[in-house]
Amino acid sequence: MNSHPEPVDPVALLAADAARVTGKANRGGSSAPLGATVINWRTLSGSAAAMAWADLRDWVEWFTIRYNVPISTVPTCWWQHGALVEELTALRTAHAAAFDPTDTGNGPIGWHERLTVALPRLTRAYSGGCNTGHRPLTPRSWSNVTDEQEWEQWTNEAHAH
Repeated sequence: MNSHPEPVDPVALLAADAARVTGKANRGGSSAPLGATVINWRTLSGSAAAMAWADLRDWVEWFTIRYNVPISTVPTCWWQHGALVEELTALRTAHAAAFDPTDTGNGPIGWHERLTVALPRLTRAYSGGCNTGHRPLTPRSWSNVTDEQEWEQWTNEAHAH
């Protein structure tokens, strides 16, 4: 249930958050961005992230049904797999841009061309085997793997040979 008394425009919220992060505020004209808003999960504030997640979930559910994407490619726990989230987010952005009313008419075919290239990446992004329940992946860690003295020596030398 939506707790907001008035509808919230997720595109405007994301654009405002992007302006806050980048320091590039809108300097006049329309407050709505043209085309799709790019999502950078690393820089979103909590409220913008919540809106972006809701929008992405809605789109992923539509996308997987519309294009008959198998659960072995996009499992029900897709949102718990970082690489899959990034791929789906990129596809969502490309889809929004391709079907933007300002498009010249080539967007839809471009979307399908991008989708063809992206489907194998989706399969690679998800390698968990969560078809019968979520299995968390063990993320790679950089803790205690870099010899700091060796790193300092290496980065302070020229390597143009």
